[in-house]
Amino acid sequence: MIDGVRFVHEAEGGGAVGDATGISTAREAADDELILAFGRLQGAANRLEYILGRAIEEEFGISHLMFEVLLILGRAGGPGLSMRAISQEQVLTTGGATRLMDRMEAAGLVERADDPRDRRGRLVRLTPLGEETAVRAARLHVENIKRYFVEPLPAAHRERFAEDLRILSHAARDMLPRLR
Repeated sequence: MIDGVRFVHEAEGGGAVGDATGISTAREAADDELILAFGRLQGAANRLEYILGRAIEEEFGISHLMFEVLLILGRAGGPGLSMRAISQEQVLTTGGATRLMDRMEAAGLVERADDPRDRRGRLVRLTPLGEETAVRAARLHVENIKRYFVEPLPAAHRERFAEDLRILSHAARDMLPRLR
């Protein structure tokens, strides 16, 4: 049992529910504690994405994905990032990243520039409006994260939960195939 969630228990007939061989009916599949735990994680992430993303969209007129790209570019600083780096960071195809950058460029948030290290390459970087939007949207986002993501958790669990999420995120990232 971890923080009130038992991840594996003995099912009728002696098999562990967490063991795929112990699932023989749709009901057992639906009640499997690992499946339920992952479903709760996914449900919470989807609901929080909607709540927090909607607030950014209503206030600043940009999608949550655009906000994430602004943050990635802000973190990178300097001359910017290649489309490939952005697409891999956001798990987008290069075509999807190009369409997103087209919309962000049209909104005045980013600009493309020649890559000084690669004559054929182009880099994406923040414009002054992109920088300002990232800062203002981040202020709202932090307040909403506190309200909807941090405050519902017991104070004693918050730091460990954040570390566990970092571990899961990095493990999943490392298992992804590289997009082309």
